[in-house]
Amino acid sequence: MNETAFDEPLFASLRPGLTSFCYRMLGSMDDADDAVQETSIRVWQSWSTFRQDSSFKTWVYRIASNLCLDKLRQSKRRALPVDLFDPAVSIVEPRETLPDSAWIWPSSDFGGNPEDLLLRRDTLQLCFIALLQTLPPRQRAVLILKDVFEWSSKQIAETLAMSPAAVNSALQRARETMDRAQLRSDELSSMDVQPEQQLLSRYVEAFEQFDIAALVALFHEEGCMSMPPFEMWIRGKEDLSAFYSLTRWHCEGSRFVPITVNGGYPALAQYMPDKEGPGLIPWGIHVIETKENQILHVQNFIHTPLFSRFGLPERIDR
Repeated sequence: MNETAFDEPLFASLRPGLTSFCYRMLGSMDDADDAVQETSIRVWQSWSTFRQDSSFKTWVYRIASNLCLDKLRQSKRRALPVDLFDPAVSIVEPRETLPDSAWIWPSSDFGGNPEDLLLRRDTLQLCFIALLQTLPPRQRAVLILKDVFEWSSKQIAETLAMSPAAVNSALQRARETMDRAQLRSDELSSMDVQPEQQLLSRYVEAFEQFDIAALVALFHEEGCMSMPPFEMWIRGKEDLSAFYSLTRWHCEGSRFVPITVNGGYPALAQYMPDKEGPGLIPWGIHVIETKENQILHVQNFIHTPLFSRFGLPERIDR
């Protein structure tokens, strides 16, 4: 083999799965894309050394896994606000933030096989991504390859340079950790059940009209809202009403564009009025989780680079 024989279409066929693997490992599509791009470069550079003692797929995933493990050694655990902080005691405009690298961000479509996506949709729930981040990196890789991708212990061992016995041991420890983990985001999650379209429509109408009473009425008694990268999050109808009243100046006049996130889950992209010109500009991605046909948790991901990732325009008309 030589470098000129590098099979680009073969690598391209693996790209959707690789991206979804790296996203689950790293909790960020930006980091996942970087890891896949670096993997493609390393595969091309190392093509002449590929001896076919393992499958091409295993070899590529070995490179991608090592890249992810290297990244995770140099970074802190990504999380969601509800798992790091208690709900706000006093309702003020949010100020304190953590860097983008601290947070789990929603994913766009990977472009893979729709049937595979349907089977694995539950492992793209934001709460599942948050649970994965509680695992040591190597255990995380083992659990994803085994429980999500359904690889054999032998194939995982070849990929991660472990013995099959070590793989099985790591898998057992990972599953035990996942079972013990008590994350608030998991308690608040309902991404396994999509919200009723009527409820989403009522949310859009109340928010776009900024009818605070109508908006808060859609929430469950235990309903809450979080806004990464802000540390602050709000729980309870009274505090939600106070917060919406406080931030009316910022959000009034907003419009929503429907999108899907994390395996086809419905979400809303919020555009807010541009204070310096005509039209509306990106603000946040609202992921709405429900309980008993009421809103349990709105995760408003305030990270404007997400808009281009989801193929959304930079500006819309009022």
